[in-house]
Formats: sequence, C-alpha cells, structure tokens
Amino acid sequence: MVSSLLPSGAPRLGLGLAALGRPGYINLGHGQDLGAAKDQTALEVRTAEVLDAAWSAGLRYFDAARSYGLAEVFLGRWLQARGHQAVVGSKWGYTYVADWQPDAPVHEIKDHRLSTLERQWPETLSALGRQPDVYLIHSATVETGVLDDPAVLGRLAGLAARGVRVGLSTSGPGQAATLRRALAARVDGVQPFSAVQATWNVLEPSAAPALADAHAAGWTVVVKEAVANGRLTARGLTGQGDVPGPLQRMAAEHGVTPDALALSAALAQPWADVVLSGASTTNQLRSNLRALSLPVSHDALQDLAQPAGRYWAERAALSWT
Repeated sequence: MVSSLLPSGAPRLGLGLAALGRPGYINLGHGQDLGAAKDQTALEVRTAEVLDAAWSAGLRYFDAARSYGLAEVFLGRWLQARGHQAVVGSKWGYTYVADWQPDAPVHEIKDHRLSTLERQWPETLSALGRQPDVYLIHSATVETGVLDDPAVLGRLAGLAARGVRVGLSTSGPGQAATLRRALAARVDGVQPFSAVQATWNVLEPSAAPALADAHAAGWTVVVKEAVANGRLTARGLTGQGDVPGPLQRMAAEHGVTPDALALSAALAQPWADVVLSGASTTNQLRSNLRALSLPVSHDALQDLAQPAGRYWAERAALSWT
C-alpha cells in the first residue's frame, strides 16, 4: 500500500499537478486562479510555491503525467533544488499538444500503444531526474485494448520487476469495469499491476466496490477529483452547477469550506490510501488541508450520488480555461 511508501506519520493527502503544469485545465475558475501570468516561468514559480506549502504541511505524495504540460519538469526541478525525498507518481498514454495555449482546440491526445510507452518512459525519467515510484497507464479503458496488449503488459511487468509500482488511472462511467479487467491481467501468470488512481467523489462513487477489491488485493489506491473539478467547492455556487445543499449545510455547521468536506468524505473511504488535492493556489491548498482534521459522519452526503453517465457527461462539458 502507499502507506508503506510514505514516511511514518505523513498525511494521506497528496498533491496532483494537473492544474499547475499547464496554462489550461477544466477546473472551475482555473483561468482566474492563474491570472494573466501563464507563461512557463510564472507557472513554475507558482508550482514551487504550492509544492513548498504542501511539503510544509507534511504532504509527501506528488502526482504528475506526461500530458500535464511541464508538471514533471517543474516537480523534478523542485525536488532537486530542495533536496526532498518524496513519493512520486506519474502517468503515460496521453501527449500534451496544446503548445501552451489555454484555448487550444485539443489539449492532449491519447495513445496506449507500446511505442508511446517506449517514448514516454525515458521522457519521464529525464523530466523528473529520477524513476517514479508509481507509474500508471493514463485513463486506461477496456475500449483502448491496452489491458489486453501483451507487449505493453510485458513492458510494464519489466518496470515492476525494477521496483516501480505500475498500474492504471481510470476515468469515465466504465471505471469499475476497467479496473476489474486490470485486476484479472496476468503476464506469465503474474499480476503486473499494483496501483490504481480513480475518480471518486460524493457525486460519482460508482467505482467504490472495485476500488475496495483492489485495496483488498494489496494495490495502492489513489483518489483523484474528489472535489469534482471545482463543482464541490465554494466556486461551484457561481460556476457550472451549484454545490449540493447538504454539502453546503454540513460545511457551514463545521466551519469549513465545501472542498474540505468533500475531501474528508474521500479520506473516510477505508480503501483510499491517498486522496489528491488538485489545488492551483496556496489558499486552495490551505482550505483542502482542513479535510485532515475533520472527523465527521458523511452519511448525509450519500444521497448526492449521480448516475455515472450523467456525471461524466457534465464533466465533459466543462470548459478549458
């Protein structure tokens, strides 16, 4: 489990760099967060500031991907400059193609062929300046066939033999089916995977049973998008879709913002090893950190779950800013 990789006493909250490594992302208000300073230098400075705040708060798990712009480069430079030893996760399978334009018509292209893996693995090593601890197929699905590709599985099994915890990230209404296919994968009778990063939040909890099975099998389970790309934050009140009433009321009762309550609901899942903050400002991170000291019952939030198809359709409609 990730808990065995993290230093003793480290919180189960990690930091994902999807909103920090590139000038455009789908989080509500992302463009407002970054302001006018969206060049590479400005974003590297911002990323270092948020990473410093995360490190000071005890966070030790940091997540990037080849498609997150320069996230791997920013993280690698920061680790080297600070001399920190952290648990690092990254992903392959998407290529960033937006050319640093927030309004680009296409931001990333998915390709799960072996040739992409062979190209992106050395790119990740170069950018990070080290081997990632966790290395995932980015948004694997049953439809791409990557989980049935013997060449890809064999290459990943080779990385696992070198001490990398390989696995997959999941997205879309078929997360559970994809994960169950991965749980059944074998290379010469051996399971190559031992990690999954999946979307789970109070609006989209459908993958929970499969994630519990992965956890029971000894896999590292990392939760992403626990605040639903900003829909479960105070910004959701003025963005696309209102924050659900029960979440607002409970947050007010406990004197926290909705994002902290949403993250605490993810942290309360017994199968979740790490829950990622997707903060793009230090203020957002500080708000997210309140989740770590929020021992409340989340029973009142269980009725907020949406049909998975509806949730992912609404997510797909979010604008890149």
